[in-house]
Amino acid sequence: MIQFNIPLPFDLGDEAFLTMEAVKQVGGAIERAGFAACLVTDHPCPTGRWLDSGGHHAHDPFVMLSLVAAVTTRIRLQTGILVLPYRNPFIVARSIASLDRFSGGRVTIGMGAGYLKGEYRALGVDFEQRNELMDEYLKALKLALSGEEFAFEGNGYQAFGNRILPGPVQKPHPPLLVGGNARRAIRRAVELGDGWYPFFTVGGVSTSTTRTADITNEEELAEALAYMHAHCETVGRETPPVVAIGSIVKPGESWTPQLIIDRAGRFAELGLVAAGMNIEGRTPAEWCDNAERFGQDVIAKLGTR
Repeated sequence: MIQFNIPLPFDLGDEAFLTMEAVKQVGGAIERAGFAACLVTDHPCPTGRWLDSGGHHAHDPFVMLSLVAAVTTRIRLQTGILVLPYRNPFIVARSIASLDRFSGGRVTIGMGAGYLKGEYRALGVDFEQRNELMDEYLKALKLALSGEEFAFEGNGYQAFGNRILPGPVQKPHPPLLVGGNARRAIRRAVELGDGWYPFFTVGGVSTSTTRTADITNEEELAEALAYMHAHCETVGRETPPVVAIGSIVKPGESWTPQLIIDRAGRFAELGLVAAGMNIEGRTPAEWCDNAERFGQDVIAKLGTR
């Protein structure tokens, strides 16, 4: 049966969420509710134009997950997603290994190539090379997380006999989920990742900004899954990637607990293992109440606590 992941509310912009007391409240609520993982996004330097047209600020993903790690004991700590080409892969590996070590092996890394040209420009990274960098950095990341001495030569950097110790608790490394709906992202998940991390779009709207393929309904999701399995056969991968969708609800869709329960069953039949569920709330107390209510109305009934 599907497990549920929950985006953390600290990017909402309300000052009430920007305290350690709020972190403690949220951490307790999401563990009591039975969510499997908490999610953070990655926008270190977005443009004002994107923010004013509906975008959002985002805290540093590893800082935010570290804070949550300190006030929880069970829930997994997941980037959803980390834009991998924004940072040197060995800096990323150091952050992942530290967080995984101090959290007792609770890290999952959802990652993608990103889509904001203005953010790429501000960070000094070539937007047009993002897919090539994504493939390269993912290979480098896996080597660096091995806990062994490694060598790797990449685009403008070299490692000849370097080590990142202590390494992560999870072996050979924390789960690496490749985000994106495009066929290239699916092939990347099969060839280099542990899992695939798709998301629903609003036909032609979301994809005009996120620069990925449409998946607007369950039929299109099933078609993409068929492509993933076919590519596994092509490259000889015997165990397919695990699949966790970014949200069980489509953008702008209203929902009821029964709709979520029914859809979770269909997703499980398709082979998905997890789905995100965004919870709303104007204050930390309201948000926590809504998260725990979802736990009672959906997670408990599905028996996936």
